[in-house]
Amino acid sequence: MLETFLMAFALMLILEGVLPFISPRLWRETFRKLTDVQDGQIRFIGLTSMIIGLALFLIVS
Repeated sequence: MLETFLMAFALMLILEGVLPFISPRLWRETFRKLTDVQDGQIRFIGLTSMIIGLALFLIVS
């Protein structure tokens, strides 16, 4: 179980690092735009991300 969790965490870190590595300027601009987004919109994005992740997890397992 712990090994699977660590592998998933490592994969998340790899995927999160792709955009800043390939295109730091685009990543910076995207991050700047995100700071202008309202809290409710950020919460909606987070909720949507969690629901998609949960659905994918349930499909795969």
